[in-house]
Amino acid sequence: MPRASRRKGDAARRHADTVRFVLFEARPAGLLLQQLVRASALSEHQVRSGLAALKDEAASKGWPPLIWTRAEGYQLGAERAALEAYERQVVSEKLTQFRRFITGTVAPHAAAHPGDKWVRHIVAQLNSIESTLDLIASA
Repeated sequence: MPRASRRKGDAARRHADTVRFVLFEARPAGLLLQQLVRASALSEHQVRSGLAALKDEAASKGWPPLIWTRAEGYQLGAERAALEAYERQVVSEKLTQFRRFITGTVAPHAAAHPGDKWVRHIVAQLNSIESTLDLIASA
C-alpha cells in the first residue's frame, strides 16, 4: 500500500485535473475560489490542493500558466499584460517579505553577533537577492 503522502499526491493530481477542466471551461474569464469550489464540486481544501498541483503540472507540461487576480480570480492562459501584472505583483510581494525578514531577523542577528561568519554571509546574500528583486519590481 502506498504511503499517505503518495496517496495525497495522487489525490492532488486528480483535483488538479478537475480544477484545470473547470478553469478551461470558464476561459477567458476567471473564477473566484468559491466559484471554483461550486463548479468543481470539490471542497475548498481539495481545490487549493488541486491549484498547487496544477501549477506544478502546468509548468512541467508546458501548459498555459495559472494566475490569480483579485478582480478575475484564477485564470488559465491570461493575456500578456495580465501575466506581466501578476508577475510584478508576486515579485513585489516577495520583495516585501525579504525586506521584513532582513530587518526583523537578520539585521538584529548581525548587530548581536557582528563577527559571525554565517551572519556576514547571509547578509551579503540576502542583500543581493533584495537588490535583484527591487530591480525586477521597478523595471
